[in-house]
Amino acid sequence: MQIGVVSDTHNNLANVRRIVALFNEAQVACVVHTGDITQAKTLDVLAGLDMPLHGVFGNNDQEREALGAAIARHGFSFCEPPLEVEWAGRSIVVVHDPLELDGVLHDGHHLALHGHTHLYRHDRSEDQLIFNPGECAGHMKGLNAVGVVDLDRLAGTLLRF
Repeated sequence: MQIGVVSDTHNNLANVRRIVALFNEAQVACVVHTGDITQAKTLDVLAGLDMPLHGVFGNNDQEREALGAAIARHGFSFCEPPLEVEWAGRSIVVVHDPLELDGVLHDGHHLALHGHTHLYRHDRSEDQLIFNPGECAGHMKGLNAVGVVDLDRLAGTLLRF
């Protein structure tokens, strides 16, 4: 099973449209947003995904009423961090700020996803991966990325745009 990972879209709608196309082309099973959506119109663009969208809120997600309405309208699933799920036999924890992993991340988690830093992270130990695809809302073409995590191999790759 492959999942898409995106963070810190910060309402860059042109990039979000490209992100939707990348994930649809990759045919991931679902997409996880690790926070900082910023505005509901970003979720309206993400509604173009061909797969379910799950996520957590970030520190810049202040318009909760509008975000909540868009989440409900599109059938997405978002919560305050941490989000804990099990997919393909893997225990996964999702936060926005990597500092939120303190006291939450444990040896039983196979995968931890975060955003906030806008920096790529692929820290792999024997049975655990901590992953952040990095910047996706920048204006420099070719320096933006989203991630795809293969849960079977427990490895992440970047889709640059």
